[in-house]
Amino acid sequence: MTRRVDRGVLFSFLLLILTGLVVLYAASYYNAQDDGSALSEVVSQLVGVGVGAALMLFVLRLDYRRLNCPAAALTLVGASLVLLVLVAIPGVGRMLNGSRRWLRVGPLSFQPSEMAKYAMILFLARALSAPGRDVRRFFTGLVPLFVVPGAMFLLILLQPNLSTAGSILIVAAVMVLMAGARWLHMGLIGVAGAALGTFYALSEDYRRARLMSFRDPFAYLTNEGYQLSQSLMAFGSGGLFGMGLGKGRQKYAFLPYPESDFIFAVVGEDLGFFGSVLVLAMFAAFVFFGLRVAMRCQDRFGSLLAGGITAMIGVQCVLNVAVVIGLMPTTGLPLPFFSAGGTSVSIVMGAVGLLLNISRDADPI
Repeated sequence: MTRRVDRGVLFSFLLLILTGLVVLYAASYYNAQDDGSALSEVVSQLVGVGVGAALMLFVLRLDYRRLNCPAAALTLVGASLVLLVLVAIPGVGRMLNGSRRWLRVGPLSFQPSEMAKYAMILFLARALSAPGRDVRRFFTGLVPLFVVPGAMFLLILLQPNLSTAGSILIVAAVMVLMAGARWLHMGLIGVAGAALGTFYALSEDYRRARLMSFRDPFAYLTNEGYQLSQSLMAFGSGGLFGMGLGKGRQKYAFLPYPESDFIFAVVGEDLGFFGSVLVLAMFAAFVFFGLRVAMRCQDRFGSLLAGGITAMIGVQCVLNVAVVIGLMPTTGLPLPFFSAGGTSVSIVMGAVGLLLNISRDADPI
């Protein structure tokens, strides 16, 4: 008899995706009217959800162990690297708001970095579960594993997109630690990564300005600190219980991108502190159930794959929220299940489908 998927993962996912659609409407209906319909962003998101649902059903019918082969991992990694290189080419990659992160195929635009995240997870899950791999050896076992994540990091950094690039390295580190790497070795890699990130942040005038504005955004209200200042005003307006769903004012052309990178600020203004905590609790529940699947899966490849998928969604949530509340410099990173982006939500849903697939192989509660 085929085991059922993990109900904790399934229900927390459904709760997140449905809540995300409601919040997206509240965040986007004002600006969406410029396109002729207050529902245009939601409809576009629903198309992505539909594609994601089809992808989930397809993935659930597969034996996930079939992905533990060189062809699957190398094909996805190779395709991701090629697309990331294409994005970096002027005239090929689509430039928007000073960043070149998108490729256009007909009427569709997508960010190759979204695919690269999960290609990296599949690559590492296979590499770490290979017989004879000893991650406790620094130069021969550990360092080679960071070649692919490091290449993706550098290519995404060119866009520039430090938060997405950083999330790839963070999740790679989490997966390697899950596989038994030494904390001392990971500390050395972490120091090197922090040094590289600091150099990158200080290497250009606009990055230095953004860094300074994050420390005191209201001192830079007319330029680099504007977006974060408006976000903090949204949270301040929301108070404990919020102004009511859809009643917040910051989305009325004050807060840039309320439907995408800063959608959590809309949660804070409309639903208040308690509503924000509730949304974060949904993400925490999803991460808890996802990690539980990883711990109970008897197959090492499946365990690492489940842990990587869960970690990526959790890390992306933490980084997005940290930016929106002013704990990190402002940078573009969507909130999973909430931010507008049909391609992004469909890829994340496909990854969740893979997590649900793996959950059927985990020990029952």
